[in-house]
Amino acid sequence: MSALQNLLTCLRFASVSTDPAHHPEVRACAEWLNGHLNTIGLSSQLHETPGHPIVLARNVHRPGRKTVLIYGHYDVQPAEPLEAWRHPPFEPTEELGRLICRGSSDNKGQFMAHVSAIEQTLIEQGELPLNVILLIEGEEEIGSPNLAPFLAQHGAELACDLVAISDTGMVAPEVGTLTYGLRGIACMEVVVRGPGIDLHSGIFGGVVANPLSAAASLISSLHDADGRVAIEGFYDGVKPIADWERENWSRLGPAREEYLKLTGAPELAGEAGFSERERLWARPTAEINGFGGGWQGEGSKTVIAKQCFFKLSMRLVPGQDPERILNLASEHLRARCPKGITLEIKPGHSGQPYLCDPFSAHGLAAQRALAESFPNHPIALIREGGSIPIVQSFRDILNADTLLLGLAPPDAQAHAPNENFPLATYEAGITMSKALLRELARQG
Repeated sequence: MSALQNLLTCLRFASVSTDPAHHPEVRACAEWLNGHLNTIGLSSQLHETPGHPIVLARNVHRPGRKTVLIYGHYDVQPAEPLEAWRHPPFEPTEELGRLICRGSSDNKGQFMAHVSAIEQTLIEQGELPLNVILLIEGEEEIGSPNLAPFLAQHGAELACDLVAISDTGMVAPEVGTLTYGLRGIACMEVVVRGPGIDLHSGIFGGVVANPLSAAASLISSLHDADGRVAIEGFYDGVKPIADWERENWSRLGPAREEYLKLTGAPELAGEAGFSERERLWARPTAEINGFGGGWQGEGSKTVIAKQCFFKLSMRLVPGQDPERILNLASEHLRARCPKGITLEIKPGHSGQPYLCDPFSAHGLAAQRALAESFPNHPIALIREGGSIPIVQSFRDILNADTLLLGLAPPDAQAHAPNENFPLATYEAGITMSKALLRELARQG
């Protein structure tokens, strides 16, 4: 089949890793990938984990050649709300040069570009110019709980000089983008408790503390009037933005109108003293992701709820450690907890921030590959606001840095209804991957 037909086949699997109802489809997708990689000339195996299987494939490795590990994930986000899709979410449909389908940009379209590049190179050259390992997992969308143990268990056979991942974004259509930094993450859930039962707000209002009011006060204490995080010690150790980064990012042009269009927000906000891209890519944040409690139905129910909750995620930058930040945030909240209120703080998932040198030999090779594939605009060197904790796992366990060669356009709508991926970008991604193999091989 053609490169496009193979992608369409992969997209039709509803491989939603978080939903048990879709777990048979997750396995079916892994089995199809394993078979496909064997068919194109690689040696591929399915490795079981306590969760979803990992697909691991390689070419014939020759001593003395550079080894690159290419990572991707075949699991996808849930498609709900289904009514918001213009087409069935797992039936890829072409619309104005884009494939509309869940997983098209995150991450099947991106990693299948690498798979197709490998297949085409094997057909054209008979072999690959360097040693290649393909690792495609099925749990990225649920935090990759079994990947780090797998890396540790199979470290010898996964030894590599570097990792290449296409699971990030482009700054604009047709602009080759190398991401050299990611924010880390530290999450927590806070349960705010007051009276032992829900109380009548008339009979008891004024003599007991209200958990919802306490939660609102605690949430508001997290930022000052200038948008800075008000947790004491939060910014200690944060590495400043380099002058060359500020200059590079300013060349990308104003971001305000673009971000307003993408978000639908009436205005942008955030920490004073930094540009939009600086705030998004290189400054830490604290965001409330959920807040609930009390009466949620229609009309009034005059009650003082016995408890409520809020969920907090903090995006971190180089110089910050997730465990330390979680401890500081806990101390901040406990110090401001009103009388009559108790807090239960539950740490959530976390991941280290990541930063590498885009001007290393590997980084320059990646830039040349991007320039060959996206020749109409200068290459963009960026950090990203999101977090990919596995990138730090590759560094910690395999001692390998990662090239992040994103192919998703800003309006790909990953994780949202009508997720999409441009067909032209898929073809350019194949060209980029073939060029990357060549450029890395030339380094010896």
